[in-house]
Amino acid sequence: MRDKATTSGLRRRDLVAGSAVLALTLVAPRAARARPTLEEAIRTFTGGADVKTGRVQLAVPPLVENGNAVGLSVKVESPMSETDHVRRIALFNEKNPQADVAVFHIGPRTGRAEVATRIRLATSQTVAAIAEMSDGSFWSHRADVIVTLAACVEDLL
Repeated sequence: MRDKATTSGLRRRDLVAGSAVLALTLVAPRAARARPTLEEAIRTFTGGADVKTGRVQLAVPPLVENGNAVGLSVKVESPMSETDHVRRIALFNEKNPQADVAVFHIGPRTGRAEVATRIRLATSQTVAAIAEMSDGSFWSHRADVIVTLAACVEDLL
C-alpha cells in the first residue's frame, strides 16, 4: 500500500525520517560537547605530560560568599630568565560549564611569574592552577573553594 501524500506533498515516511534526522541533529552535538572532567582538561593542556606538585602557589579564599566574582592569584617560583621561565599559566575548575577558565601566556620579559584575575564559580569545587615551564615541565597547585551563592548555573546547550 502506498503512503498518501500530505497537503505539503510529503509522504508519511519522509516526515518520520526527517523527524528522526532532526532529533539526531539536536541530540548528537550535546553528547559531543560533554564537559570534560578536571583531569581530562588538564591532560589536554599538558599534552599528557606528568604534572608535578609544587612551584605554583594558588591563592583563593577557601569560603566565598558570591560565586559571581571570585578573586584569585597565581605565583610561580621561577627566575624568569631566558633559559628558565614560565611559558603559560592555566586555570581550571571542577564543576563550571567549561573546565578551562583562562590561559595566560608569559615569558622572561614579564619579570615576575604572577597573574591575578576574577572568575565565576558555579558551586563549591576544586580550582587548579597549572604552570608550563620553559623546559617543558608542568607544575600545579589545587585549592578547594566553598561557594555559598552560586554563579554560572546555566546548562550547556
